[in-house]
Amino acid sequence: MYKHYNHSVGNNFKHVQITTKYRYKMMRSSKIATFCKVAIEQACKRHKIEIEIINVQSNHVHLIVDCPRTMSEAMMIQIIKGLSSYLLFRMCENLRKRYPKGHFWNAGYFCCSVGRDFESVYSYVENQ
Repeated sequence: MYKHYNHSVGNNFKHVQITTKYRYKMMRSSKIATFCKVAIEQACKRHKIEIEIINVQSNHVHLIVDCPRTMSEAMMIQIIKGLSSYLLFRMCENLRKRYPKGHFWNAGYFCCSVGRDFESVYSYVENQ
């Protein structure tokens, strides 16, 4: 269950919520929702951030991730939002019509550490 690193042992589970810019309901389209999920999965995979669960809603995404213990929360969010946005604009070129400056995600985010209440947070994300 725990991950072993060179000089430490443990998990770094985080509950993350990111929102589309202007709260546009872009993921109502199943095509864009699928592309969004794939883009986030690819961004996380490239930087060894493991996704426990992902739930794509019409205008936001909930995730529970296990990021490396050496990675800061801000860096993790920057990777997830930045790289997924970059990949999304490559997959769906029509997104440029709605977001001409190339910013798919809102500047803000929610991130909180998940400890003992992992099961309750997991069920919350799953049942959104």
